[in-house]
Parts: sequence; structure tokens; C-alpha cells
Amino acid sequence: MSYFIFVTGGVMSSLGKGIAASSIGALLQLRGYSIKMKKLDPYINVDPGTMSPYKHGEVFVMEDGCEADLDFGHYERFTRIQCSGSDSLTTGRIYEKVLNKERRGDYLGSDIQIIPHITNEIKEFIKKESENIDFTICEIGGTIGDIEGFPYIEALRQLSLELGKAQTMCIHLTYLPYIKVSDELKTKPTQHSVKQLQSMGVQPDIILCRSEKDINDEIKSKISMFCNIQKDNVIVALDASDIYLIPHQYHSSGLDKQICKHFNLDDDLLEKRAEEAIKSQWDPIIKTIISPKKNVKIAIVGKYVKLKDAYISLNQAIIHGGIANEAKVEILWIDAEDNYETLLDKMSKVSGILVPGGFSSRGIDGKIFAIKYARENKIPFLGICLGLQLSVIEACRNVANVKNATSREFSESGEFVIDFMDSWESNGVTESRSEIGNKGATMRLGSYPCKIAENSLAFEIYGKTEITERHRHRYEVNIKKYESVFQNAGIVISGTSIDERLVEIVERKGHPFFIATQAHPEFKSSPILPHPLFSNFVKASMER
Repeated sequence: MSYFIFVTGGVMSSLGKGIAASSIGALLQLRGYSIKMKKLDPYINVDPGTMSPYKHGEVFVMEDGCEADLDFGHYERFTRIQCSGSDSLTTGRIYEKVLNKERRGDYLGSDIQIIPHITNEIKEFIKKESENIDFTICEIGGTIGDIEGFPYIEALRQLSLELGKAQTMCIHLTYLPYIKVSDELKTKPTQHSVKQLQSMGVQPDIILCRSEKDINDEIKSKISMFCNIQKDNVIVALDASDIYLIPHQYHSSGLDKQICKHFNLDDDLLEKRAEEAIKSQWDPIIKTIISPKKNVKIAIVGKYVKLKDAYISLNQAIIHGGIANEAKVEILWIDAEDNYETLLDKMSKVSGILVPGGFSSRGIDGKIFAIKYARENKIPFLGICLGLQLSVIEACRNVANVKNATSREFSESGEFVIDFMDSWESNGVTESRSEIGNKGATMRLGSYPCKIAENSLAFEIYGKTEITERHRHRYEVNIKKYESVFQNAGIVISGTSIDERLVEIVERKGHPFFIATQAHPEFKSSPILPHPLFSNFVKASMER
């Protein structure tokens, strides 16, 4: 039997429901339970794949190629489980499914309504693939009161009624604003949020109170009385200086203990197991975060730097690289559209340079300038996705003297050293795509194998000749036409697809650390198991 935990949010958005759900999952894992993480998003897009990073943050890519909300990155980083497309639901996807059924005549001429047709699909999604899992944790996107979220809360109400409280739980994350002038925390917004949830037929079982100040017994008693909840189930969720401090903080506040008590799973042996697991897994991470032995400054030269959530997995992967080296990494965010003088001034202050992925031609010149600076000044460099493609273009232009080297993504003319690839072999199967297809159907998405050459930096980093990494890109290095040019440019192709038609990793000889990957290794990094590309990049930057 699977237990279902629903995480909702109130008062305001961006309180950290994804971090809360991830931390809950991690704590239940430490007790020995299996978990599944799911996200229900109210927006009408089928998935976030075509959304601007400035509006929605990073698009996270799973092993199966599903493009999902950035919270899935938190789920995987905190718990080390692999999520899939069947764990992600949007309103657009629900309506698409229901309308397709209606067109086929599956409803036998019935009127199609929110209740029961939409809510039934939501309930089916929640229960799917949960039969052999101990806990299914479902984060419901948005804020209580948003009109888009009504069907999800109604589905939650119905499911709680059908399965009973012994199998379901609602954890409501809310906010207690601190009024500095009067030096007090206000509970009224939380009361209103819970009342709105209750008016929709859902009674929260635990209230997680996000606050910048600790909550005393009097405030807990007040929330307990006005929100119809046991005082022990009012849990403080203090602001933390780092997200990886939160699981330990929640455990200290008794959150996982109260969850297990609700499901009659409270066990002293499992409590002891959780304590030991936290000490062995999370305490070393916390120790490095709080008291790092070293410091290093690394630049990320990108075009979405004004919204850090656009690069959230990358940001976290670099932090993980620091944890692996017992170091604190200070990230200097550099806008690729800055003028060259500003770029030079900022890059002169760092020990490592990273150029991330992205789309379209905006900011390209600044990124190429940063790559050239790293190459000429022997600064450790890591290129991700577009960062690899621009590394190739930079070398062709400035070393091999192919001045019009470019990508078909940026230009209609020139030497297309980066081009659109319409077919390739993957796991013995030919994959193909069309340049004129839908934007969401023309990319190489998900996990792909890579063959690594021995006696290369890539082999030294990975320690093996075959790996898999996740991808999200549309254009490829044109190795078929320009391989000799790449050799003249000093580019070493150290990783390819199994059929050797696609370039996966490039590097440079005679440089202390210069490597770029077509993949997105940041999607597979975690604080418990940092990705070797990032731990080695941080190490090289520290040694500079």
C-alpha cells in the first residue's frame, strides 16, 4: 500500500514547495522507505519546454527526455531517484488527454466537465505507478486561491475521501510575515490561507510555517487553535542560508516523526536509523557548507543571469563540485551582453570560467570572447551544450583562421561548423527529426550514450570509456565536413556518439583544464554524489 502526501502552498508564491517536498522525500528515504515524487502544475502549457527561462526558470530534462519543471531537479538532487515523464502533469496535458478521448468517443456522448472528467484524470495520474512505492509525494503547483488550481485541490479532496486519512496527508506550506517595527510574527495570512483550503474541503494535517524568525509556543498554539490542527503538527520552517541545510532542519523540528505518526508508522528503530543516516550522509555536506576549508571564485558567462533560476541545476552542480573539494564556490554571474571591457574586468577576478547552454544568437559574441580569454590565459574552462558549440566556433575562427565559422542557428550564411543533424544512430536505432517541425520535437532530448577516448582528459575525469548524459539541444558539431579544420584548430574530440557521427566532448591539449560537453551533466549531479566534471573543474580552478 502506498501512502500519499500532498504538498500545497499558501499566502504567496515561491515559498519553496519543491524544496519542502524534496526534503520530505529525503527524510523518508533515510528511514528506509521507498518514495516517488510527482508534480502537478496548473499552467495550460503541455510542458515548460517552450517557456522563456525568464518567466519560468530552468527547463529540467529527465532520463527519458521529458522536459519538466525545475522542481524535478530538486527532487532528484535531494533523493537521488530518477523521475520520468509520467511523474509530471500540467493542465495542458490533462485537457489534451481528455479532449482526445472525447474526439474518439470514449465518453459515449457525455458532457465533458471539470468534475468528474478532469478530476478523474488527475486522480489517475496521482495513483499511477504508486502500487509498489511506500510514499508518493505530490507537489501541487501555484498558491491556494489561484483559479487554475481549483481542479487539483478538488481531486485532492476526492482522493482523501476515497482512500481515507490513514492513507493520505496534506502538508500546507505557508508564510508568517515578520513585522520589524512591532517585532512580531503575524499568523493572520496563514489563518486565511488555511481557511480557504478548508472551504474547498481539505483540512491540512501539518502546517509548515516558513519564517525568518523562530516560532514560539504561543504562536504555535494560536495557529493550532485557529487552523484546527494539533500543535505538534505546526512545524517551523526557518529561512536557511543554504537549501541543503533544510532536511536536517526539518528533522530537528520533528517533521518526519509527525508524518510517520500520522500514518501509524512511528518506530523508535526507524527514528534511530534516520539519525544515523543524517549523520553519515548530510552532516559532512553541512559541515563543508558552514565551514569550508577553501574558497574559489568561478564565472558563469550567460545571457539569463538576471534570473538565477534559469541556471539553477548548473548553479547547484558547481556548489556540489565545491562540496567534493571541501570548498565554498563563489559564483560571479557575468552577462554575456556586457561590453568587452566589462567582461575583461570581471573575468580577471576569477579562477575558472564556465559558458552554459542557451538558444538563439543573443549574447553569442560575449560568450565567444570569454572562451577565447580562457583559452589564451590558461584559465580552467568548462563548456556546457552551447558552450561546446561556441568553443568549436571560437577555435575555428581564431586558431584555424576560418573567420566566417558559425552555426546555422545564428546565421543564414558562412561555414556551418555547427549544423542541423537530421538523423543518427542511438542504441541500434536510427533517430530522425525535421528542422521545420514543432519546436518541442526537433531537439535531442534525454539520456544518450557517449564513447570516450582513452588518454584524454574526459577519460581521466569519468574513469571509463562509455557514459550516458542527458541532452537538450537542436544543433550538432559538423564533424563530417570539418574534421580536418577542427584538428588544425587544436580541437581534440574525446567523446562521440557510439556510431561516431555526433560529437559529445571536446578538449584542448596543452591547457591545464579545457573541456566542453554537448550534454547537460548538471542534471545528474547531487550534493551526495557530485558530478565528476564539476568536481574536477572546481579542483582545477582551485589549483590555478
